[in-house]
Amino acid sequence: MGLGSDMYRQQILDHYKNPRNYGEIEDPTFTHIGENPMCGDEIRMDVVLEDDEETIERVAFSGDGCAISQASASMLSTKLPGTTIEELLEMDRDDVIDMLGVDISPMRIKCAVLAEKVAQDGAEIYQGELDVEKTTTED
Repeated sequence: MGLGSDMYRQQILDHYKNPRNYGEIEDPTFTHIGENPMCGDEIRMDVVLEDDEETIERVAFSGDGCAISQASASMLSTKLPGTTIEELLEMDRDDVIDMLGVDISPMRIKCAVLAEKVAQDGAEIYQGELDVEKTTTED
């Protein structure tokens, strides 16, 4: 383990213990909820779009779960403002792993990508392209 890996682990712990943008937004453009049944993680993502209805202005999340899922949601909530829905939908698990900065075991990938999947599904529901009540990593 290198020094860089330790730095990212500290960053994950910091986001877990001191989550950014934790809470709910009153009157968000869209809200969506998801879960990872295997681990018990639950995340709600609230997103506010700018007037152009394409650019993400604000993101908040709430929920409970392991350090990886909660840190990932916190980090994503700071990364998404200023991006477009299209850019959000183009994100994949490699983007999340890069954001976290550490290797994630196959068992923890679903924890790491939960917030991303919830935000993406919420955006697709908002655009009328998806109709699900709750996202699950078991799909």
